[in-house]
Amino acid sequence: MPGFSDNIDRMRRKITKEEAASVLGRLGGLKGGKARMAKLSKEERRELGKKAAEARWDRYRKRKAVGDA
Repeated sequence: MPGFSDNIDRMRRKITKEEAASVLGRLGGLKGGKARMAKLSKEERRELGKKAAEARWDRYRKRKAVGDA
């Protein structure tokens, strides 16, 4: 049965650079979109929204043209 010292050894294990980068990236990703939107002006947010809507409609139109929709 694993003991207390086994848990300590696992906690002391060195993490790789990839694991550290993954954790940091995840932390930044959790707040990234909100922070980015907070920095944009109303006009910039509007333009991004229009661009995103156009991209969604383009996908819909392509499916409709092929007959999948």
